Amino acid sequence: MRDRSEGKRQPRGRAARSSFIVHRLVLVSLCGVLAAAVVLPAAAQQYPARPIRFVLGFAPGGASDTMARAIGTRLSEGLSQPVVIDNRAGAGGNIAAEIVARSAPDGYTMLLGNNGILAVNVSLYSKLAFDPVKDFAPVVLVASQPNVLVVHPGVSADSVKALIALARAKPGQLNYASPGAGTTGHLAGELFKRMAGVEYTIIPFKGGGPAALAMLSGETQFTFATALSVQGHIKSGKLRALAVTTAKRSVSFPSLPTVAEAGVPGFDAITWHGVVVPARTPQPVIARLNREFNKLLQAPDMRERLLTLGSEVIGGEPKQLTEFMRVEIPRWAKVIKDSGAKAD
Repeated sequence: MRDRSEGKRQPRGRAARSSFIVHRLVLVSLCGVLAAAVVLPAAAQQYPARPIRFVLGFAPGGASDTMARAIGTRLSEGLSQPVVIDNRAGAGGNIAAEIVARSAPDGYTMLLGNNGILAVNVSLYSKLAFDPVKDFAPVVLVASQPNVLVVHPGVSADSVKALIALARAKPGQLNYASPGAGTTGHLAGELFKRMAGVEYTIIPFKGGGPAALAMLSGETQFTFATALSVQGHIKSGKLRALAVTTAKRSVSFPSLPTVAEAGVPGFDAITWHGVVVPARTPQPVIARLNREFNKLLQAPDMRERLLTLGSEVIGGEPKQLTEFMRVEIPRWAKVIKDSGAKAD
């Protein structure tokens, strides 16, 4: 009988030990989950604890660089940490984007991207080392810049409809100044050609400067140019402005109609800038950055400063940038495909 009772008690002992081990494992797992839940908010509350790197895909001295430096100075005040501008121009902004995409998702590396980097290049380049949707988390849509449809004074057209009529009367004879493959100026020209149903020759130049010189000399007859690059020439009479490319009338050119209301319904081709961080950056960190960006963007002096650079403040929640990119990427993908444009 003793042997039987001992035989019965032994399995119960093993079962008790197994149950104890299982309970310990469950307890350890729960502690790990709770610890992770505590650490993340703590890290977010301490953020930022060191300088932040603000990477730009633009060369020093341009409007985008000037915008970033103005924003960076104010952002550093709000975060009580230095914001270091890191210019990484080249490959249409892809070099800068790749650097940020591969950085640690901790909120200490940000990218000031534009429509080229965040919406166009994915279709323009055959090989891209980053995905603008999967590799980044949006922070804020900073601002938009209207482009202006301008003609050389020697062109008889004084309205969008008149320009379309002239292009139809002389198919392929008008020259359009493009500041480079894949730029907003180039793609706006391609979009206008298709939506207006006209034919003209797109002449590519290496940048906005050479394209502007071609317009001033009369080598090309019309173009879509950034507001900042042509404001002075419009005021001096060296170029004639016909319309802006925004969906609504621009604060910078309130008297000019939009291309859409002036003859090409639905036309919209703006330059825009947005801030993103590496994917998987903690949401509390993104929320902190978003609050600081919105605070500085709503300051009257900052809005005025950006307006002098041809930029109109947008701001808002991160999801607004996400939704905007989801509209912009396929829209420009079609234009690029139809035109056959390639940057490599």
